[in-house]
Amino acid sequence: MNRIISAAVVVVGAGPAGLAAAAAAADRGASVVVIDSGGQPGGQYWRHRSERTFPDSDGAGHHGWKTYRGLRRRFDAAVADGRLRYFPGQQVWMAQQAEDGFVLRTSPAVDSGAQGITVSALKLVLCTGGYDRQLPVPGWDLPGVMAAGGIQGFIKANGMLPGKRFVIAGTGPFLLSVAAGIAEAGGKVLGVYDSAALTNWVPHLHAAALVPEKALEGAEYAGVFARHRIPYRTRTVVTEVLGADCVEGVRTAKVDNRGRIRHGTERTIRGVDTVGFGWGFTPQLELPAALGVQTSVDTDGSLVGTVNDRQESSVPGLFLAGEITGVGGAALSVLEGDTAGTAAALSLAGTPVPPRRDRKNAYRRFAAAMHAAHPVPAVWLQWQRQDTLLCRCEEVTVGEAQHALDTLEASDSRTLKSLTRTGMGWCQGRVCGFAASCLTAGQNAAPSEVSLASTAKRPLASPVSIGNLAALTGPIDPPPSRTESPA
Repeated sequence: MNRIISAAVVVVGAGPAGLAAAAAAADRGASVVVIDSGGQPGGQYWRHRSERTFPDSDGAGHHGWKTYRGLRRRFDAAVADGRLRYFPGQQVWMAQQAEDGFVLRTSPAVDSGAQGITVSALKLVLCTGGYDRQLPVPGWDLPGVMAAGGIQGFIKANGMLPGKRFVIAGTGPFLLSVAAGIAEAGGKVLGVYDSAALTNWVPHLHAAALVPEKALEGAEYAGVFARHRIPYRTRTVVTEVLGADCVEGVRTAKVDNRGRIRHGTERTIRGVDTVGFGWGFTPQLELPAALGVQTSVDTDGSLVGTVNDRQESSVPGLFLAGEITGVGGAALSVLEGDTAGTAAALSLAGTPVPPRRDRKNAYRRFAAAMHAAHPVPAVWLQWQRQDTLLCRCEEVTVGEAQHALDTLEASDSRTLKSLTRTGMGWCQGRVCGFAASCLTAGQNAAPSEVSLASTAKRPLASPVSIGNLAALTGPIDPPPSRTESPA
């Protein structure tokens, strides 16, 4: 039988936002449950080697490790004295509104034979983060092609490299972080290729000046690039990944400010065994979408949940923090998580949330500037061939998708899915969803909110076994009353 538990505040996710939200809510007297798909706290940003084997990580290769250690001490203290219950290795596959709160269903993140749990809560804080945004390119389905964040996560979790000779491409400062981590771990980076130009930052220098620590990070990366002689090329893209059975090389080309290839600038780089692509991040919005939150399209073209100054969404009692309100980095996620956890706990007793002075606005302005300076190139579809895979799971090509648009009048990603099976595979559109939405919008047009929302809405937010479905029996106990969990 599925295990049933309840809490006043439930936090989904144990990354920067989730840790901050859980610690804040527990510190204010609320009974807290934290559900996380990871095996230990930290999320993707503070992912580190197994604490069972390496219990005293020094944080090498991480930024903000001091912040993590401070949050972790508060988190662990709350677990130790019973204010917080932590369920790692569980992913939420369904979230529903109940008469007085919310009900969540989980399944094990790893097929371990364990059962999922059912959780009821008065207040819900979603801190589900995001994942690497990808664009198709010929050869991107070859073994050895990874998301840039996947390479970084592999290094942090395993203390080793997934290859030896790397090319990193896409856009944004995150590429610098990934390349620097590879070099410091002993890998050879043959080139970092950013489709944007650094001069794009000129109109946004004021916003950049509000967050001077980002400039210090940039200087740190510049030092690593100099020591390891890493080539860094702007307004350059990888137009094709080369290889028969695995990655063997790449083709690159210079582009103009709209992403159009400058013919005559093509170059072939051989001796590559791993390619990392990163075009920003996609907020993981399945659970907010399932609960009906109001959304909008952010500066970078991502669908995000809208919140007020307390991080509360359009659904009363549901708070959002971190990347699902807009990709802005770990420091912003921590501030939003702290606000959300505090507001959730205080609202249990009807206590007003006191005015806060923090740097959320500065970080949000910096994030908007970063997105504007490093956009997805407007005409990236011109790089594609008709036989380039758009949906790798269902093996749908760009040509097949274009045919559905031209002759079958597909107008959004949902229609495209119905006509071609794009997004119907194992990843459920997480990898191809943004690209499909761009394709349906047409050249030079941004994907619509309707198209992005149809990609985010899924009946099941994550895989669940038939056994876990069959175990959903028995009544659900109501969450603790508000008076049982004073803030």
